[in-house]
Amino acid sequence: MEEKQITILPKLIAIGGSTGSLEVILNILPHLRHDFNIPILIVLHRMTQQDSSLSDLVASRSNMFVKEVEEKDPVSSGYIYLAPADYHVLIEKERTFSLDFSEKVEYSRPSIDVTFKSASDVYGDGLVCIVLSGANADGADGAAYAKSKGGFIIVEDPMEASVDYMPRQALKTKSVDLVLTTKEIIECLNLLERI
Repeated sequence: MEEKQITILPKLIAIGGSTGSLEVILNILPHLRHDFNIPILIVLHRMTQQDSSLSDLVASRSNMFVKEVEEKDPVSSGYIYLAPADYHVLIEKERTFSLDFSEKVEYSRPSIDVTFKSASDVYGDGLVCIVLSGANADGADGAAYAKSKGGFIIVEDPMEASVDYMPRQALKTKSVDLVLTTKEIIECLNLLERI
């Protein structure tokens, strides 16, 4: 991966995934720089019941604060936010979170598409979207929309993904900046704040 490819100053990193993606996230987080403080929003397709063990699991792998999104929470540096089960996560213009219980998108709530689109309306070229392993097309439309707003799009290498359908659907949009392995995603994220 060439350093010259990374030319943005991100204000938010939004990560979306489904089947097989939690393992990738748990591999990435411990390897982020100790002083990494760009807010990260993680949207995983989850069971409908609340599961506090996910927050505990993610927190055990990171030096950042970890919390499940709550209505009107501000987006703050140094935090990893988790989309709660059965709610879409939106970001308001004043950079606070909003939860939405509208219909499922791509059979999913939370929907990666919904979050990527909402975040890109607020952050524009300050948004990095990462699409990981998964078994449906959620995230592809959102990534394309984010790219149209100036966002930077990363997709997990389908050759490495546990389930390659989601990354491949994102690639079909022709809006992806980088296709990276887990190791390369770590390297990329650790370079972002150094620009």
